Amino acid sequence: MPVYPRSVEILFDDANRCLEQGDLVAAEKAYLAVLAVAPEMPEALANLAWLAEHASQLDVAQSYYQQALALDPDSLQVQLNLGVLLTKRKRFGEAELVYLQLLALEPESAAAWSNFGVLLACMQREEQAEACYRSALEIDENYAKARFNLAYILLRQGRFEDGWRCLEAREWYDVWAKNFSFPRWQGQALAGKSVLIGFEAGHGDMIHFCRYAQILKSMGASQIGLICHPALKRLFASLPGVDYLFDFNRELPDSGWDYWTPPMSLPHYCQTRLETIPAPIPYLAAQAQRIAVWAQRLPSDNLCELRVGLAWQGNPLFENDADRSLASIALLRPLMEVAGVQFVSLQKGQGQDQLPCEGFELLPYGAELEDFADTAALIANLDLVISVDTAVAHLAGAMGKTCWLLLPDYRADWRWLTDRQDTPWYPSMQLFRQSRGGDWPAVIQRVVTALQELAGRS
Repeated sequence: MPVYPRSVEILFDDANRCLEQGDLVAAEKAYLAVLAVAPEMPEALANLAWLAEHASQLDVAQSYYQQALALDPDSLQVQLNLGVLLTKRKRFGEAELVYLQLLALEPESAAAWSNFGVLLACMQREEQAEACYRSALEIDENYAKARFNLAYILLRQGRFEDGWRCLEAREWYDVWAKNFSFPRWQGQALAGKSVLIGFEAGHGDMIHFCRYAQILKSMGASQIGLICHPALKRLFASLPGVDYLFDFNRELPDSGWDYWTPPMSLPHYCQTRLETIPAPIPYLAAQAQRIAVWAQRLPSDNLCELRVGLAWQGNPLFENDADRSLASIALLRPLMEVAGVQFVSLQKGQGQDQLPCEGFELLPYGAELEDFADTAALIANLDLVISVDTAVAHLAGAMGKTCWLLLPDYRADWRWLTDRQDTPWYPSMQLFRQSRGGDWPAVIQRVVTALQELAGRS
């Protein structure tokens, strides 16, 4: 390893300190100052690459990683980071070459095998991806990332027994454990016991897994509490089996319960299998008063028209949002050619600013939806919901409303399984999948054909 002057080491330490403190702007300036006097310092280049990647400057990040590797070709971490970046950019051939070269040098690296598995899963080479994850676990049986990644393949294939067990390797729910003075539920007898279901993941995930509250009640639980997003609290007042609701932004109970559980662990400990998926649809309902309010808002001059709700974008912070969401509502313009349909926007937040849009006759009600209780009331007045993979689709499915779900070919979520046009999670839902990555126009054309048939029957 090269020896740097003390002045360079001080600059580098200052840059690292800024990075650790989360001052990314200062960190970048400091690393650039390091390179100004030590242009061949691979550690500074690698950290600048990470900063650029964090700022979504992917071309810059790749250049920095490659410069760092040119100076230190044996750096395991930089090769891993470059492989992840190339995978993120869908430069699969280049990423595969990086991982093959890395594994030739470091065949006992669990991280390399796991990351290679992620790449192969993205390329839909699932058998090879599974082998990579299992290789990682043979090297280090406690390598949680490999076990978690394996869970997604197993669950997507409907191999639930092993899939749920591997999903327990996720680490993000650990933060909740310190909030509770009572133990976590892991399958113990529930007769006469109280259970607090924690908050986990996004709105759609909570809508999906909240069905297990009544399953716990059927197992003998005396009381069920549920922690949820503020926007879900009024909606979840209709949820069977729940006795107490808690907004996760407010004070939470730290005692007085027998057990707590992360919601995504419930299928594992309830021993859910593909053929026993609990689907007591509907398990969520809108309030009658709210339904009546929205009924008055909707035009009634042509009651023969189908009322169809549209949602075209999800949370932009979701890791696969660029693939699961439509880049623009303009992609849905062919739907406007279908006669006998009144379209209603269910889009709230991201994507809402695309309205009004030329050529669209669409009631723009998204901005008026205060929370998911309002969305449910509006959906209750519709005949059909057409949505990308976001919380609106989960809500429609949980209400038993007919829903057509638009799915990407690239990294579709595990819960929609593989090569199915239906889903046992939501019997009222029909899946419209891309046959190749990014081909939304072909999907929309199939939806147009189905909508024409439905409008004709109506």
